[in-house]
Amino acid sequence: MTRKENTDPKAVALQKKGALNSKADQITDPLFHGDEFFDPKDLVQVKYEMLRRVRKDGKSVTEAAAAFAMSRFSFYEAQLVLNRDGLPGLVPKKPGPHGGHKITPEIDAYIEAASSKEPTLDARDLLAKVKERFGVMVHPRTIERTLDRMKKKR
Repeated sequence: MTRKENTDPKAVALQKKGALNSKADQITDPLFHGDEFFDPKDLVQVKYEMLRRVRKDGKSVTEAAAAFAMSRFSFYEAQLVLNRDGLPGLVPKKPGPHGGHKITPEIDAYIEAASSKEPTLDARDLLAKVKERFGVMVHPRTIERTLDRMKKKR
C-alpha cells in the first residue's frame, strides 16, 4: 500500500478484507475515471462491473478483462462464483485450508465410536488409535476439537 492509501480508511478496510485491488491504477474502463461512486481500489466492485460489461453491455471477455486489468481466467472465475453464490461470492476468501483436512468422515465416525465405547480414552489415546488404524498423524488438539464437536451435536 502506498502512503496515501495508508491514510484512506476505505483502502485500509479493503486491505483487511483482502479486497484491495492492487491493479487499481491500471483500470482503463471509463466508469472508474471521474466518478467517485466507482472505486478502482474496490476489487469486488471492479469484478462486478467487469462481468456487467460483458453480460449487459455486450463487450467481449477479452476486451472487458483488459479494461479492468484482469485476466480472462479471472473473468471466468468471477463469473462462476457470481452465478453460483451471488454478489457475496466475489468477496475474496481467506487463503489456506478452511476446516480440517485430515479428519475424514470415516475417521470422525471411528473417533465417535471409540470414545463412546471407552469413555475414559483421552485425546492422546484416541490419537494413537487413529494413527494405528488409519496411518494418519494428527495433532492432539485436532482430536479434542473433534470430541468437542461431538459433544455439541448430542
